[in-house]
Amino acid sequence: MQTTQAEVFETIASDVVLSSSLWVNIALAGFSILLFLAMGRRLRTARARLIWVTAMLVPLVSISSYAGLVSGLTVGVIQMPPGHPLAGQEVLSPWGRYLTWTLSTPMILLALGLLADADRASLFTAITMDIAMCVTGLAAALITSSYLLRWVFFGISCAFFLVVLYVLLVEWPADAEAAGTGEIFGTLRALTVVLWLGYPVLWALGVEGFAVLDVAITSWGYSGLDILAKYVFAFLLLRWVAANEGTVAESRRTVSGATPADD
Repeated sequence: MQTTQAEVFETIASDVVLSSSLWVNIALAGFSILLFLAMGRRLRTARARLIWVTAMLVPLVSISSYAGLVSGLTVGVIQMPPGHPLAGQEVLSPWGRYLTWTLSTPMILLALGLLADADRASLFTAITMDIAMCVTGLAAALITSSYLLRWVFFGISCAFFLVVLYVLLVEWPADAEAAGTGEIFGTLRALTVVLWLGYPVLWALGVEGFAVLDVAITSWGYSGLDILAKYVFAFLLLRWVAANEGTVAESRRTVSGATPADD
């Protein structure tokens, strides 16, 4: 299993379906960076610009991460444990995707939290649970000693995900309504929740789980979700912020994180 980076690179390059799933994302991330730069150049207020920066970081992280994947830098070869449908076989493990999600999905949540004018405690909860979700998902993908433990870590990751869903579906909608951003928040929340639910489904159906889908098809599934959950999400967010900058210009909260009515 001492596969070199050059060998992994050649394996990826020789699989048109797999490599195209990565190059398409690199191209769209690059286009998104240029588009978002143009969309945010006229923003002047602090909160609007902060939302813009968080949205910009999403394609910036993605283009770096996908370049790592296509080069073989963040792709490994692991041997599946006994009990796995591919037990004993060596398969590509694009673990760099988890690095992408660990760095980019907190930015998506931060942007949503800023849009909703959420308090710091709920922002901290959502972001830390999200990071924990990604890290334990990485553990589930890389464990080669036990098929059962792969699913144990997958379950732990899903538990963290449930906390994130709770914040998105229960806590932040009321904040967004009070901030005057309820309609756009509802649209972006629905987009985020529906698409993010697709990631654990792909994990379970892909080589990491039941191996119903091969590595290339799973990669396209993840790439498709990334395109919608990242670039389309950020575009819709920035378009609304640019047209409604006054609504997000002022926070209702004090430095302590409380609303004026709480004082």
